[in-house]
Parts: sequence; structure tokens; C-alpha cells
Amino acid sequence: MIRSLIILLCFLTLNCEGDNDSVSQDQEDPKVIVPLSDQDMMTLTQSETFKYFWDFANTNSGAAKERYHPTNPTLNQNVVTTGGTGFGLMAILVGIERGFITRTEGVTRLNKILNFLENANRFHGAWPHWLDGSTGTVLPFSSKDNGGDLVETAFLAQGLICVKEYLINGTDPEKELANKADLLWKGVEWDWYTQNQNALYWHWSPNYGFDINLKLTGYNETLITYVLAAASPNHSITKQVYENGWASNGNIVTSSTQYGFPLVLKHAGGSTFGGPLFFSHYSFLGLNPKNLSDLYGNYWNLAVNHTQINRQYCIANPKSFVDYGANCWGLTASYSRNSDGSLGYSAHSPSNDIGVISPTAAISSIPYTPSESLSVMHFLYQKKEKLLGPAGFYDAFSPQNNYWVADAYLAIDQGPQIIMIENYRTGLLWNLFMQNTDVKNGLTKLGFNY
Repeated sequence: MIRSLIILLCFLTLNCEGDNDSVSQDQEDPKVIVPLSDQDMMTLTQSETFKYFWDFANTNSGAAKERYHPTNPTLNQNVVTTGGTGFGLMAILVGIERGFITRTEGVTRLNKILNFLENANRFHGAWPHWLDGSTGTVLPFSSKDNGGDLVETAFLAQGLICVKEYLINGTDPEKELANKADLLWKGVEWDWYTQNQNALYWHWSPNYGFDINLKLTGYNETLITYVLAAASPNHSITKQVYENGWASNGNIVTSSTQYGFPLVLKHAGGSTFGGPLFFSHYSFLGLNPKNLSDLYGNYWNLAVNHTQINRQYCIANPKSFVDYGANCWGLTASYSRNSDGSLGYSAHSPSNDIGVISPTAAISSIPYTPSESLSVMHFLYQKKEKLLGPAGFYDAFSPQNNYWVADAYLAIDQGPQIIMIENYRTGLLWNLFMQNTDVKNGLTKLGFNY
């Protein structure tokens, strides 16, 4: 329910664009491919996915495009996504550490992006969902969504904090850039987005105010918004905003289990099988769930169980879809296949399963299910002639439909892959984010153990 507005808009937009040329339905290539080691598999996935944020970023701003279609590269080329750009900032840090780019190259690109963000439209400190990469002006995401988007802003702020921590002890120019990143996220008026209520609200428009009136209630991808709102030194929220908003006064807790795994918290949308896997990705790109708990639950157990339930559902395969199983699983929001074979968008999950697998689902879950996620990566690599494109594994495919492939990419699906693989390998982004003093203060304020 939380992302229904977004999903509907993307669906309508994509179908209006008539992107049928982005769909491949060729026969499966039976050629056997020499498998990679686990380490090489992770490095390849990271290096190829990194290209989305480096080679195919918006030219003018350096920020992340909302989408990239290799068969139609000029499609929406100036539409920059705020949340995806936050993921891109973190991906650039990985690129530096992995040697995909030099530190100088990375810092130069980071400077370009932050200069763009500094001059872009903001609404009580929050950036909109979409920006024009050439001008920095807001691009409406829907008829009333032409102002601040607090959740996308939180994803961006997560990346800005990691940049700040990464560069703060560097050269003088790097320190200056670190301070800019720090000031940018601290300029967000988180408390404004409460409407003076004990909850955070997703949108504010200069034309429509809070008309969309979408309260941020968990469990979903919005936990990071509450953490950063509490962490803000100048625009902080109270603990009651978190308790009443995110946790619904304790009603977020559930005793439901699936396949022997406790769900821990109720998922937005009401599914007792758990929502799309991005629920357990976006907030935890920087926020480390390993030792994270509060009055309502243990977030590591929650994320692991959410992933295992999603995987076990695919293994059980109640709809008997082709190739679903231990090596081919992962349901989350991504491009999708419409009934006529054209390209659409859907929040895939066990309660919305149409036979479409999203590579980001299992790959970005690697900290929670290491061997299980690697099995999926190896499976995808064996079909690389169809599934691996110029910016990593394509966004979605359907074994059920003769290996239909959505040969396109979305920033919010590519970013978590490179970031979460790195968190599994070295903890890079987790360490950067969790060492931030303001973040620590925010977590303590909300009653977290971490």
C-alpha cells in the first residue's frame, strides 16, 4: 500500500512510453559457461553494476538517472532520481575502494553531484523524488507530488552521511566536500514533515501542501527516515513520533510465522509472507541491522527471516512457475511483464507473484543469506548471454515466459546490489554510517540498541 502510488505511476508512465523494444523473448542459450569463484562472482557483479552510476549517470549533474534502457539510451535521460543518487554516492565509494576508479576520479564526481544537489530545488530542505539533471528543477512524480519527498530524501541523506565520513580525514579539498555533504543533509526540515502530528509524512507540495497525506508506517522501507529525523541536530523529531508513526503504538509487532520463520513485525500491505524484499534493503544500506534492536524487535532477525520466507516461498513454488527454486528466487519491486508481454512495473512478492524474478532481490540480500544469494548469482551468470547487460544483471526476467527479459535498469534496483555485496564483504558502508555521531545520537534517542 505504501508504494502503490509510485507503482501505479511507474506502470502508467512505462506503458505510455511504449517500451516494447526493451523486451527480449529469444530462446534460451544452452551454452555452458565456466563458473566463477564466489569472490570473482561478487567482484564481477559489483564492477558491472557500478557502470550504472558511473558510465550511465546523467551527463550534466553526475547524478543517477531514474532508469537506463540500453536499447533506448536517450529515454528520460535528464530524469534524475534523488534516492537512486544517494545509492550512487555510496556506490562511488565502493568503486574507489575496489579500484574500479581512482580516488581522484571519485572525488571529482562526488563534487559534481553535491554541487548539483546544493543548487537543486528543495522544499523545507527535502529534495523531490525527481529532478531535471540539466537544471535541478523539480519534475513532478504525480499530479500532486511536485515538492519534497521525505523518503527519497532519506535515501539520499544516507549516502551523504557516508560521503562525509569517508572524506572527513582526507585532503583539504576532501574535507571541504565532506563538510558540504554534512550541511546538505542537516538542512532537511524533518520536523516540518510531521504536520505537528506524532508521525512523519511522505510528501509536501508548495501547491497542494500535505494533500497526499501518506503517513510513514512500518514495516517497510521507511525506517531510515525516522532514524535520520531523530538524528538531525536542528530539525529533530521526538521519540513519540517514531513510536506512534513507525510503530503504530506497538501494533507493528506480530506473532505470525511462515515456513518456521517469525515475521517479527507486520509488513505494510498486510502480507503474512512479508512484503517485497526491498523493505529489508533500502534502510539498511548504511544502517547496520546486525546488532540493531528496539522495543519492537530485532532487525537482523527480521531481515534474515524476511529473506528466508521469500526464498522458501519460491522453493515451495505454489504456482508451479518454471525454474523457481533454491537457485532461482527473489521477489521485489522491479520492472515486470504485462500480460501482453510488454514492459511494466510491479512490487513482486509472495502475495503478488506473477512469475517474474528480480535479480536485485536475492543479490542485495547477500548479508542475510550469503550462500543462498551467491547460488542465485551463479545461476544468473550461467545465463549471462541473456541476463547480463552493460550495467549488470538486467532488472527482471521470467523463466515462466520462455525467459522473457526486461533488458533495462532502475537506479533503486542496481544500487543495493553493489552496496550490500560490499557490506557483506567488508562492512564499508555500514561502518561509515554507524560511526557518525549524529546517527548514534538519533538511534539512542529512539531507544535502539546497536
